[in-house]
Amino acid sequence: MKGLLAKVKNFRPSSEEKFLIATVVLLWLKSYLISRFIFDLSLENAVEEFILFINPLGPILLLFLFAFAFRRKLSRRGILIGSFIFTFITYANLVYYRFFNDFITIPVLFQVKNFGDLGGSAFELMKPTDILLFVDIIVLAFIARKKEIKIITFQKPAQRVLMLLSVGLLIFNVLLAETQRPQLLTRTFDREMLVKYLGVYNYHMYDLFMHSKASAQRAFAEGSDIIEVENYVNDGIVQDNEMTGIAKGKNVILISLESFQNWLINYEVDGQPVTPFLNELVKDSLYFDNFYHQTGQGKTSDAEFLNDNSLYPLPSGAVYTQNAQNKFYALPEILKNNGYTTASLHGNNKSFWNRDLMYKALGYDHFFDETYYNVTEENSINYGLKDIPFFEQSIPLLQSLPQPFHAKMITLTNHFPYILDDADVMIPRLQTGDGSVDRYVQTARYLDESLKIFFEQLKTSGLYDNTIVVMYGDHYGISENHNKAMAQVIGKEITPDVHVELQKVPFIVHIPGVEGKTLHTIGGQIDVKPTILDLLGIDPGKDIEFGDSLFSETRKDFIAFRDGSFVTKNFIYTKGTCYTKGTGLPADQLFCEPQKEMVEYELALSDKVIQRDLLRFLNEPIENLKK
Repeated sequence: MKGLLAKVKNFRPSSEEKFLIATVVLLWLKSYLISRFIFDLSLENAVEEFILFINPLGPILLLFLFAFAFRRKLSRRGILIGSFIFTFITYANLVYYRFFNDFITIPVLFQVKNFGDLGGSAFELMKPTDILLFVDIIVLAFIARKKEIKIITFQKPAQRVLMLLSVGLLIFNVLLAETQRPQLLTRTFDREMLVKYLGVYNYHMYDLFMHSKASAQRAFAEGSDIIEVENYVNDGIVQDNEMTGIAKGKNVILISLESFQNWLINYEVDGQPVTPFLNELVKDSLYFDNFYHQTGQGKTSDAEFLNDNSLYPLPSGAVYTQNAQNKFYALPEILKNNGYTTASLHGNNKSFWNRDLMYKALGYDHFFDETYYNVTEENSINYGLKDIPFFEQSIPLLQSLPQPFHAKMITLTNHFPYILDDADVMIPRLQTGDGSVDRYVQTARYLDESLKIFFEQLKTSGLYDNTIVVMYGDHYGISENHNKAMAQVIGKEITPDVHVELQKVPFIVHIPGVEGKTLHTIGGQIDVKPTILDLLGIDPGKDIEFGDSLFSETRKDFIAFRDGSFVTKNFIYTKGTCYTKGTGLPADQLFCEPQKEMVEYELALSDKVIQRDLLRFLNEPIENLKK
């Protein structure tokens, strides 16, 4: 050992070795600077700062050292390609983070077919200055060529020391992270935590491991696995309420309001309302003003999944793309079993979010995709058919459905980057200086107008009187990356608890002939399926639902989010802190601890149902399940 250390001490790097060292150091610094100054990772102390600084180095060293282990040498081209791969991974996360305020997962990478349909959204997230991330690779390539660097080799003693150093760094990183966040790898639903403590590269290795583990879970699942879930969701007696069956036998139209947050209701720009139609409609509807979206990385598809199944989305990726082969007992299947015709209507291509396959698994009879609509360059923008022509062209399709029917309608226009043709602008922009926020109110105003036209045509068509219309915001429109501008919009600082409150989306149930009122019940998308079934007076029978009817007097007292945050009547728990609701002040953790444990347990049970495809065992006799 002393001889080895002596050789390392006397090590004098050649120009080739200096080239490799420069590549590693530049990658390390680049990764650290992006994590530190672009990703919004809250660092609470010097230890977390140090962890963030060291965590890129271990995996970078290992990449190149593995090449030495297999080939005992590295080419100039191999080093530059390795540097490009690491840089591209960082850059892909950077672009993704700019909108979603989240990090890419392995399942998201398999959703590449969605990329071609993103229109201007992806390019809007890219900036000319991004080229600076790749400048070091260009400079290193020039230097290597000028100095005629071709093959790089390290002496075995140096290789061994570097291998020990890199593995030691990884172990040290994890152990140090555990001191700051105990059970980091077993109880963390928050990807931000994983990136902060492990770094982008280690996070992706962990994500790959977890994805592989999840894929194996289905193969080894047993019928008895569902018993624990059934005992949890069926713990209590569901009682009828005054709203049970009030819409029995009526058609159900469920409308997804793209990227629509609740603060838009009754909001004005220069004295002009952003949602004049909805402002009036909520007075004549059952309007829930404490209703939250609960989506994860699947965004709109997650909202659909939540509504149809009353199961939580996955911690990474989307059920729609990962688990379309699963057995589900979804809202459309239940309604179909009770005499309903079921359909989904969407002015985009059928394969986006894997809908063509997933809708079959959920029990939809019909899927009216873009091929059923007259889509032209003039009547489409961004993701597809504009909302006004979408609703206008949907009326004949709805009329063609045997009644009673359930139809889900997915709007598109109010989507990042919130672009409209000049002829469709009905309200001035905001003036925060943030383009996305400023344009957001204009596309929201257009969506509101499209709903007005739809209701008018619904009445003309003769469908209105026998139809309930349920509307929900599918997910946030403005992410945390725009907090500075949003603070101007709502007139106060966006603290963590305020950010949670901004996840409210409208939930509106319009039943002709039923008096409207605003309800302050705390609810979320997990509750949509049981709420609709309650209104229709339909008992789903043996089922797994984590939500409750919003009209139930015995519903649980919290709404959970995919990252483990939650909201109760009096408290908000997010980013490891318990806040007293409405004050912004931290509260004693004891007030949130009971719900925190229940939220983690509930999310884990839901994940088990999906990842192990447990609903295939739902109707098996209990004696078979216990075998």
